[in-house]
Amino acid sequence: MKIVIVGCGKIGSSILASLVAEGHDVIGVDSEQEVINELSNLYDVMCVCGNGADSEILSEVEADKTDLFVAVTGSDELNMLSCFLARKMGAAYTIARIRTPEYNDKSIIFLRRNLELSDSINPEYATAHEIFNILKFPSAVNIETFSARKFEMIELILRDDSPLDGMRLMDIRKKYSAKFLVCAVQRGGEAFIPDGSFVLHGGDKVGITATRSELNKLLKDLGILQKKARNVIIIGASTISFYLAKMLVAAGNSVKIIEKDREKCVHFAEELPEVVMINGDGAQQELLLEEGIDSADAFVSLTDMDEENIIISCFAKAQNVPTVITKINRPELASMAQRLGLESIVSPQKTVGNIITGYARALENSIGSSVETLYKLMDGSVEVLEFSVGQDFEYINIPLKEMTIKKNILVAGIIRGRVPVIPSGDDIIQPGDKVVVIASNTRLQNLSDMIA
Repeated sequence: MKIVIVGCGKIGSSILASLVAEGHDVIGVDSEQEVINELSNLYDVMCVCGNGADSEILSEVEADKTDLFVAVTGSDELNMLSCFLARKMGAAYTIARIRTPEYNDKSIIFLRRNLELSDSINPEYATAHEIFNILKFPSAVNIETFSARKFEMIELILRDDSPLDGMRLMDIRKKYSAKFLVCAVQRGGEAFIPDGSFVLHGGDKVGITATRSELNKLLKDLGILQKKARNVIIIGASTISFYLAKMLVAAGNSVKIIEKDREKCVHFAEELPEVVMINGDGAQQELLLEEGIDSADAFVSLTDMDEENIIISCFAKAQNVPTVITKINRPELASMAQRLGLESIVSPQKTVGNIITGYARALENSIGSSVETLYKLMDGSVEVLEFSVGQDFEYINIPLKEMTIKKNILVAGIIRGRVPVIPSGDDIIQPGDKVVVIASNTRLQNLSDMIA
């Protein structure tokens, strides 16, 4: 597909990289020549320096022939205007980054309808929601949800003393009564879609699919179920912090935000009166100790600097805070942070890259099914896709055991109406089902692609 990305900063360049890897014809537009030069050196794509709302620039990138037009500059207004003009010129689909809280209440529906936006994305809200999910279920280092949270996938890191260490998957299912499926394992730098004979070891990162109630049951049996985080400390008064604090307060949590910019503190105090605002430098250990880091249930580092987030999070870990979540955008720093023992890492770039990649897959020609959700897990080596099954899917009502499914692909779940199913070989796929598929080193465009 032909895709135009307007705004090639951290978010835009990450989206561009994901779409180039998918094989799309991508054009980048940015107002900074330095950014354009860097993109041109890194990727084999056309790059244009200019204003994404300038009709001449839009004509130069042939917005009228664009399949997908994505505007993700730092200005919501510019993003909306760029998409509106591109749509009027003939772009098939448009997506605008709209992150301002005031635009993301009741106004968002009005904006989408009147600007003819195909969709809008809010990286800050999406990241805040990802953190909120982990804080509700702190035994996991990552959580992904499907079909309105009827079905979930969590990532766990097995401790050396885990009861699962040394066990075959087929034996785990016999020993524990919870209905779940171990669908992906990362060991060292390698990812596996395991079969029943696969043996787990301490240090493995394990992906498990099930309903929330069954996951709770399993983790309780394993003795690793942690209580929900109630007392949360956040470093940095960012837009992500705003959305996260709002969610936590609504859920009855106690929230404290530490921010060194006084004006931001005043603004947050006015908008979120239930939150305790501390004007100070969150990188100062004495301040963190004074504010009770050693008694916090969870600590979330959301400053604008990856390096600072890593250092502060390591200190929180040393104070035995049960749940430590760190925002890191640069992949090389994320892998370093994991080696330092930081397990729960979130990235707005990665989150938005997943959303746009999934959207682009859904727009491609799909027969009998379409991509509803896409997540990249295990450091990007494993994809989890949710497909919506149509009447034209050619393997309707055929038991899974009779399908010749490709290697490194696993059907991890079927959601039929409101009922989630952990599938066995006797289960079938029907029109209207949502099907969750795990794939390693394989790009699935539609559900039929899993068949050999």
